[in-house]
Amino acid sequence: MRIALPEPTPDEVEHAKRVEAAIAECIRTDGPLRFDRYMDLALYAPGLGYYSAGAAKIGPAGDFTTAPELGTVFARCLAEAIAPSLVSSDADVVELGAGTGALAAGLLGTLAALGRLPARYRIVEVSADLRERQRARLAALDAALVARVAWLDAPPAEPWRGALVANEVVDALPCRLFELREQGLVELGVGLDAAGRLAWADLAPDARLTAEVADALADGRDRPRPYRSEIRPQVPAWLAAVAGSLETGLAVFVDYGFPRDEYYLPSRSMGTLRCHFRHRAHDDPLILPGLQDLTASVDFSQLAGAGRGLGFDVACFASQSAFLFACGLPGIFAEAATLDPLAQARLGAEVRTLTLPGEMGERFRVLALSRGLDPRALPFVGADRSGRL
Repeated sequence: MRIALPEPTPDEVEHAKRVEAAIAECIRTDGPLRFDRYMDLALYAPGLGYYSAGAAKIGPAGDFTTAPELGTVFARCLAEAIAPSLVSSDADVVELGAGTGALAAGLLGTLAALGRLPARYRIVEVSADLRERQRARLAALDAALVARVAWLDAPPAEPWRGALVANEVVDALPCRLFELREQGLVELGVGLDAAGRLAWADLAPDARLTAEVADALADGRDRPRPYRSEIRPQVPAWLAAVAGSLETGLAVFVDYGFPRDEYYLPSRSMGTLRCHFRHRAHDDPLILPGLQDLTASVDFSQLAGAGRGLGFDVACFASQSAFLFACGLPGIFAEAATLDPLAQARLGAEVRTLTLPGEMGERFRVLALSRGLDPRALPFVGADRSGRL
């Protein structure tokens, strides 16, 4: 049964109609679309997609809340984690998809206090609207910190050193959908029904999808039919594009997801694809195109394997809770004794959301890839559970 969603405004309804019309025209021209193509259009089509059209997305007025929006704790702990990669005077931080700029602001302030400011803080952001929000957020910082910030259209191609940070980025990479049926493997795409509305369409799987699914489900476990899930064959190429030029340093990915053996559990027969509209989660990606976020969980085994293929070491795979506790959270929480009661309550609420199993603590995982660093200098190695990958 579909969850009740808030009513979109008349302007939002008109925008969704424009997005649907643009996608429908693509379908009429090219035939039914693979889901990754549909997801790319719904999220990133210039001037129309969810991340391109200018509406508020993150925080109380948007559709979801990320860890940096809760307060300063997440950024302070992440700064402790990446500080060992910023020893050299030419080390940079590169953040992928900086949202509202809250994480960038928190990292810059904490790194300054630690004496580990990067030479540059470079933000890779494809949304012009989000760039402006980030500029406005960072403008409140000391001018010397703001001067270190630059925006990029694409990840750096030239060799560099330092830290790459990606918080809730991989989940928004377009994914392909597949379904196992009694008669075999089917790819799920998006077409049009008799009335010209967006509708699911069955597609013949190509050789690449067939091979990727066979590899993902190679554990020998019986799965029910139908069994639906998603896969991202582009992850190795994407990681090479965003992190391949990092000569020495850390690449840290924080997201919700699983090791592969948990991702494709037989009991997870409807996959992990989710839609977010005004803090409501549901499972129908064909409604409200351009108005809702579309995400799927991260296969951290795949991401780690792609990192190893690029010559990185897996320095840490941990729950967000374990990672934060290893990177200074106890010291931050100890500061509560010096705060007034209201500030203590806010800090307690923030820490609970970040760490409790029923909140972000276990649903979110952290993967840290390293290259050319002494693992003994990294504060989070004691939390590593990469054997689960």
